[in-house]
Amino acid sequence: MQKAIEHLLQNPAIRQANFAPLGIRPGRSTGFAALDEVLPGSGWPIGSLTEILVDRQGIGELSLLMPALAAASEEQRWIAWVSPPHIPYGPALVAKGVDLARILLIHARPGPDTLWAVEQALASGTCSSVLSWLDDELDNRMLRRLQLAAESGQSTGFLFRPSDHVNLPSPAALRLGIETTSHGLVVKVLKCRGRSGATMMLDVDHDLVEPVFSHLGAGRRQTRQLQH
Repeated sequence: MQKAIEHLLQNPAIRQANFAPLGIRPGRSTGFAALDEVLPGSGWPIGSLTEILVDRQGIGELSLLMPALAAASEEQRWIAWVSPPHIPYGPALVAKGVDLARILLIHARPGPDTLWAVEQALASGTCSSVLSWLDDELDNRMLRRLQLAAESGQSTGFLFRPSDHVNLPSPAALRLGIETTSHGLVVKVLKCRGRSGATMMLDVDHDLVEPVFSHLGAGRRQTRQLQH
C-alpha cells in the first residue's frame, strides 16, 4: 500500500496540499515567503509568544514585522507597543501600510510594571499584536505567564531580547535570531513547533531601520497610556 501511494504521489498531475502539523493553527503571514515556508502554520503563530533575539536594537528587526503589522492594523484590535526604546515614527509606519489609529503605546516603568503591562495587553483580547522590549533576564515562569496570556487573548506576542539570552530555556512557541549584513537580514529559526534550524537571508527595507523610531520627545499627543 505504501509503495502504491508513493507511486501515486509521483504523478505530476497530482498536487499535494501543504498542511500544517496537527494541533498547529494557521498563522499570520510574515510577508516573506521563505520565512512562511519554514514556520508551522505558515506565518507568525497566533495566540503565542515569539522571541526575536538581536545583538543590538535597530538592525532591521522591526522591518521584519511590518507586513504582518500592516495586515493586523486592518482588524478592529490594537497593535500594542509596550515600553519601546523610542517613539514609533508615524510616517515610516504609514509608508508600510500600518494604520496609526490602531497603534497603542504603553509606557511603563522598567521591571515588574512593564512585565505586568505586557501580560495584560496579551491577555486582554483587544490586541491583535503586542510588541515588547524586556532587556532584564526573565525566568521561565515569567515567560510562561506571557505565553499563557497570549493564548488567552489570542494575540501574537513579539518579545525583543538581547542575543546573549539565546541559550536560556524559553516556553515561547517561536524563537528567531537575526543579524544584519550588507545583503539583507539573516534570520535563523532557533526554535519552533515541529522543526527548527533553518537559516535564510531576507531582503528587508533598510530605510526603515533608523526612521521607524523618532526621538523620545516626539509624538506624545499620539501616546495612550495603560496604568494600574
